[in-house]
Amino acid sequence: MKTVGIVVEYNPFHNGHLYQLQAAKEKAQAETTICVMSGNFLQRGEPALVSKWSRTKMALLAGVDLVIELPYAFSVQKAEIFAYGAIYLLNALQCKHICFGSESGNITDFYKTLQFLTRHHSQYEKFIKEFMKKGMSYPSALSAAFQKLHPGNELVDLSRPNNILGYHYIDSASKINPHLQLMTVQRKNADYHDESFNHTNIASATSIRNMIQQTDHIQEISRYVPETTFSELQTYLSRFGQFHFWEHYWPYLQYQLLSKRREELKLIYEVEEGLENRLVRAAQSAHHFQGFMEIIKTKRYTWTRLQRTATHILMNTHKEMIDSFGMNPQYIRLLGMSRNGREYLSKIKKDLPIPLISKVSGQQNGMLALDRKATQIYAHVLQEPYRTRLRDLEYKQPPIMM
Repeated sequence: MKTVGIVVEYNPFHNGHLYQLQAAKEKAQAETTICVMSGNFLQRGEPALVSKWSRTKMALLAGVDLVIELPYAFSVQKAEIFAYGAIYLLNALQCKHICFGSESGNITDFYKTLQFLTRHHSQYEKFIKEFMKKGMSYPSALSAAFQKLHPGNELVDLSRPNNILGYHYIDSASKINPHLQLMTVQRKNADYHDESFNHTNIASATSIRNMIQQTDHIQEISRYVPETTFSELQTYLSRFGQFHFWEHYWPYLQYQLLSKRREELKLIYEVEEGLENRLVRAAQSAHHFQGFMEIIKTKRYTWTRLQRTATHILMNTHKEMIDSFGMNPQYIRLLGMSRNGREYLSKIKKDLPIPLISKVSGQQNGMLALDRKATQIYAHVLQEPYRTRLRDLEYKQPPIMM
């Protein structure tokens, strides 16, 4: 079976995702589609709108064959670690083709960019350090260092978010398995960070979430998502009582910041360079999460980086714990599959390099324990009986079959 892999968050699955999925299948001439999907907390350091199980259903109903979870230890990370974990899992599943969305849309330019930065690696790293010493955030320093190398027009613009992720997919694939064939689909109409709708039927996930949060209902987004997504969002709301936004978690984050000693906060992953002092001062004066973020935002730290740090504090995730996991994912957590996906899995499962997990009960694994903890925290903002209902899915829900 020809396979194509896609790294996704589907927060939620919308018409742009459907376009990419169909284009990926066509480009790879694939019979089987595999998605590596972030769990309940995402790369930008925020809770998913709906749970990983709900988003798995959206993917399967749209035509995906296998959905596996990207562990928390990789999903709530900067681009290079996020990309590496996802590509590692797709390679473990013997996925030969991997497709990603980008602003560029030209895979040759990505490979040229990788070759260019490999040739200029030492100088590139030197420039990055210089720009960071001037107070730039890490992503801004990367972009500025890249431009200082005078890359030329034929290389990818590494100031664009999906191009950055795409570059790291290419880089990770070159380290994990150079025989992997990567391809890209140009993003259609809406940019990744667009916060408002336009006249087309394609909108960014950010604008869709903003509309839901502002209006507290989902009717306005119906033209931007497939009917199956719209139906699943309705089902989730009736089954669990609400969607998930950072503001719901603010009281618990504030408690963590105000109850811990500074020395304890310094042990949390991504709390560095005295950042704990700024975080505590902001927690003492902020009345909500948005206000907290506006206080702590600086040129040095991006909004996304600070949200990831906030997530790690909420989760009480220590540096020592993340460091102990090493570079690679330790298992393949199966969330859902179609009949075609089940047939594919049965053919390859004897040759998998890491364990395939369909149920977490009885599993003794530190990385998996962190995923279970993420579900506990994610569900905690719900009222009972919804909270227990969502928590129980982590242990009782078998992989979803479509």
